[in-house]
Amino acid sequence: MVPDLAHLPPMDVAARAARLQAALADAGCDGVLVTNITNIRYLTGFSGSAALLLVTPAGLTFVTDGRYRDQSAAELAAAGVDAEVAIGRTADEQRTHLSAAASGLGTLGLEADDVTWGQQRRYADAWFDAELVPTAGLVESLRIVKDEGEVARLTAACAVADAALASVRPRLAEGVTEGDFAVDLDFEMRRLGAEDVSFETIVASGPNGAKPHHRAAGRRIGEGDMVVIDFGALVDGYHSDMTRTVMVGDPSPVQQRMYDVVVASQRAGVEAVKAGVSAREVDEACRAVIRDAGWEDAFLHGTGHGVGLDIHEAPRVSWSADATLADGHVVTVEPGVYLPEHGGVRIEDTVVVTPDGSRTLTLAPKDWGV
Repeated sequence: MVPDLAHLPPMDVAARAARLQAALADAGCDGVLVTNITNIRYLTGFSGSAALLLVTPAGLTFVTDGRYRDQSAAELAAAGVDAEVAIGRTADEQRTHLSAAASGLGTLGLEADDVTWGQQRRYADAWFDAELVPTAGLVESLRIVKDEGEVARLTAACAVADAALASVRPRLAEGVTEGDFAVDLDFEMRRLGAEDVSFETIVASGPNGAKPHHRAAGRRIGEGDMVVIDFGALVDGYHSDMTRTVMVGDPSPVQQRMYDVVVASQRAGVEAVKAGVSAREVDEACRAVIRDAGWEDAFLHGTGHGVGLDIHEAPRVSWSADATLADGHVVTVEPGVYLPEHGGVRIEDTVVVTPDGSRTLTLAPKDWGV
């Protein structure tokens, strides 16, 4: 059942900047220039495509261009964010606003993973008098734990995806092409209220299923095909992510074993998700089942990733991950087995860590008949 997307519970966006301000000293800077547009949305509620946000202990200075004059004012006000909002129609005007707001700062942090070398040089040469220092993960470390409002949006996005797949799934038995099925699924998510898809929908049938990120194309789905469907819906900026594998016709013995192994692997991974468990342990829970089946080399990727305002964010869930899961983390669990001569099987759920374990947000059935 798709929830009422027009009446989702509120998020306390206004409280987020204070947490960032409290982290500035430990990051070795007197202020930070937030340039990552997703981080700006997290801190202000602004959903446009262009802005800069200066955060200092004294307050926030938000700068955007003329396209977003009215939208930015409305969205920041709706979020309860107290910021000086300046409209700079040109880069020079934006520089003037931010340079004045940053006057007197000794050090100014830049988001090292977002700022290009060219931008850094312009900021150093013409924008700011402060010493520029790199920062990493300042805002992302706040985003990793989702509040109740965020989980509600993720849950709604998952519900839209569940309902969309249920609606169009019978078409797989009608000889549809991969591309046409992807279009139908995307349209249905939009019809049900999603503002967009989370990423380019993957529909991989037959031998294409052995390519984890195959792009849906003109191959016609037919009898004997396993079909890997990896997709998500976007609701109020928050993503869902789910994969189901569907069998058209009767499976071969190898295909049935592939499916059974991945189902068991995915179940083991979901059961391992809980506060205090390392992300590496979740990966190993999945990987051990596939290893015992003799297909370790056919599991070609990590087990999962965080989901939120970005489709891929912290924490990673893989053999090399160093994160420890905590209440409020939202991750995917998506093991797979890929054999070119038989196809591929992947099953993925989006899961939120709770105080007493975890809760699965993607609820589409895992039975694999059309």
